[in-house]
Amino acid sequence: MSKWAGKFVIGLTGNIGTGKSVVRRMLEHLGAYGIDADAFGHRAMAKGAPGYTRVVDTFGKWILTPEGEINRARLGKVVFADPEALAMLEAIIHPLVLQATDWVVSHASQKVVVIEAIKLLESNLAKSCDSVWTVYTPPEVQITRLMQKRGMTEADARARMTAQPPQEQKMAAARVVIQNGRSFEDTWKQVSGAWQKFVPSIETSPTLPLRTIPEPTTSKVIVSRGRPRDAEIIATLMNRVRKTGQPVTRNDIMAEFGDKAFLLMRMGERLIGVAGWQVENLVARTTEIVVEPSAPLDKLLPAFLEEMEHASKDLQCEASLVFTPPELANDALWKSSGYERRTPQTLGVSAWQEAALETLKPGQTLFFKQLRQDRVLRPI
Repeated sequence: MSKWAGKFVIGLTGNIGTGKSVVRRMLEHLGAYGIDADAFGHRAMAKGAPGYTRVVDTFGKWILTPEGEINRARLGKVVFADPEALAMLEAIIHPLVLQATDWVVSHASQKVVVIEAIKLLESNLAKSCDSVWTVYTPPEVQITRLMQKRGMTEADARARMTAQPPQEQKMAAARVVIQNGRSFEDTWKQVSGAWQKFVPSIETSPTLPLRTIPEPTTSKVIVSRGRPRDAEIIATLMNRVRKTGQPVTRNDIMAEFGDKAFLLMRMGERLIGVAGWQVENLVARTTEIVVEPSAPLDKLLPAFLEEMEHASKDLQCEASLVFTPPELANDALWKSSGYERRTPQTLGVSAWQEAALETLKPGQTLFFKQLRQDRVLRPI
């Protein structure tokens, strides 16, 4: 039994480059509330957060950027090369991560929660979980992912992998081992099979807890959560609207389900819009919106935003960031729903700025709305 009454908590771990986040998002698609404990660790040392001063006092001001933020890459070169320095950092950050995780799990409306943490077994988090799941990937696949997705050299990738315990140790401690070295569909089958076998049959709310949906009419926009089985119709809509560039395939969309959720917008039975949406580090990000040119935006966008924000608030999100293509960058459309045009540098909170800088693509416009005033990792 986990320490959280009424919750079934999955502790998800695995070494760097194994694809833990992909498996966490799959569990979210199945109805779990997902927590990235490692992202909480980053937030705990952000400027204004409770771990900031202690980290700077411990390692020195040379780790700071000109803006006064902690340069995690610079700090990482120190701690990952020195076990004693890493232990010092973890002694500061881990208690704060545990506090934040406890608060979020306690406030989650979902009955199943998955906590992703690379140091799950080395911390007290594992003891608080009902079941431990480990993600395994062959070392050669780890190296390829780290080089392609994180821009590491092969030498750096091997050094980071060597600094971690062997994957077999985490596999031995796990109730479930997910082999994530092949296709998205293969991993999805393993995750959904393990969910059916090991997660208790308790009532769960999907990650997007949509309210009662009325019967579709030809004039009302209905927003619903896309599932991997909808990959074909999502790809068809994107290709019909975009018309140029490389066609999107069903397999492309299936792979994207490892990074985000899709929100489907319909009028009657017709799919007229789709949005890629994800929650990371308590920040909601709508990373892409594709709509039919003839779609009534004054009806479609408010309906989409209402349901997206409803889900985001249920997931304890602090802010919503929407990244629009040029044809949707109409301030009046967004202002009516409380959004304003912003640049990443004006967002104020480092976690929000990082999310915006990481996501914003050339040609996109950022629209921002703060969803709540209190923050999980606020200064103590």
